[in-house]
Amino acid sequence: MQHFTVDGLTHEAKGVARSQGKVTFIAGALPSETVSAQVIKSNRRYDEAKLLDIQQKSVHRVAPECPHYELCGGCSFQHLTIEQQRAEKMHWLQGQLRKVCPDQRLTELTDSPFGYRRRARLSVRVKDQQLHLGFRAKSSQSIVSIENCLVLTPPLQGIFRQLKTELKKDSVAAKIGHIELLEDTKGLSVLLRLTATVSSAEYHKWQQWSEQQQVDLYWQTPDEQRAKVPPEAMRHYQLDGFNLSYYPQDFIQVNATMNEKMVAQAMDWLTPNQEDVVLDLFCGVGNFSLPLAKRAKQVVGVEVQPSMVAAGQANAKKNELDNLSFIAADLTKPAPKTITSIGVTKVLLDPPRAGAFEFLQTLVKLRPKQILYVSCDAATLARDAEYLVAKGYKVKRAAMMDMFPQTTHLETMMLMAL
Repeated sequence: MQHFTVDGLTHEAKGVARSQGKVTFIAGALPSETVSAQVIKSNRRYDEAKLLDIQQKSVHRVAPECPHYELCGGCSFQHLTIEQQRAEKMHWLQGQLRKVCPDQRLTELTDSPFGYRRRARLSVRVKDQQLHLGFRAKSSQSIVSIENCLVLTPPLQGIFRQLKTELKKDSVAAKIGHIELLEDTKGLSVLLRLTATVSSAEYHKWQQWSEQQQVDLYWQTPDEQRAKVPPEAMRHYQLDGFNLSYYPQDFIQVNATMNEKMVAQAMDWLTPNQEDVVLDLFCGVGNFSLPLAKRAKQVVGVEVQPSMVAAGQANAKKNELDNLSFIAADLTKPAPKTITSIGVTKVLLDPPRAGAFEFLQTLVKLRPKQILYVSCDAATLARDAEYLVAKGYKVKRAAMMDMFPQTTHLETMMLMAL
């Protein structure tokens, strides 16, 4: 056991201490704290230690509200006040973007710290006739069986409790690998990903349960990559006056209120008008595309997943947007002419964690006047932004968006212009 004075925090919420010139990372420790910790892993450049005791606590430390906090791998920041969580995220983001974006250009976009998550994927395991239903433990494949999750929306918290009560007394639990919970404008849904075939009696019993609970129930059999869902059973959510349909396993932003704020800010920053031809890259089912099409001359959405392209096309048709089209394309490969020949004036991109580096060479050839980059990984955003800056673009605005309070994750929005 050693004593440490903590003077920093990593983006993974590990306290940073220095002893005899060597850095030690201590999970659960906060800046300004004096702690006792046991080194559990030693490397040449740094050590990792387990927190044993806190002699002097940070004024920003709070007791986590979730009883599963110590074990669950989800909310790593819950021992920190929400204000300080955001301050730490902002500080880390400023560090990542220091080469392209001076500190004073960063703003914040925030909302409720709990009850925000409208989608969750739960792991299921039955061992020794005991049901384990919950999330993966920190740095482990073991399941933390939970009674509630405070970051889920209140309706999802309610259906989770009902679901767990029912599964505890039903043998079908042993045939389920994962459960997906979802809330949107259509209501609540539960998707069961099966590892074995269910009987007709089991199927009808659970269909009856779903009707009693007023939730939509979807089944994914062991031989299916995705659940079979008829058109009339598709999901939908409202945004910017539109009704967006999507397949229940398609990606949507999990924080509905923050998504509305993010889209509104994107429209405010990019200011699309009737002179603009806008390219919406990694567009999903049209989360940004439809609001853009309401304001711009023409919008083309690009997405690699065919089901999401189909959903986008259906959304454009349903909402009578004849200036909006969607194409399927892998943006890590050479761009199709439908992208390069339309006279793009502005681009919005919202890539996955890997960023959009493979497409940037094509992007700079298009010479859009403005680029709005929405990122879920600040490190790849910084890399991509440095490339664009080197090609003549300047960072005009950037914001830290706290889409996932209590966790270490953050989203970033950056506006660049020639």
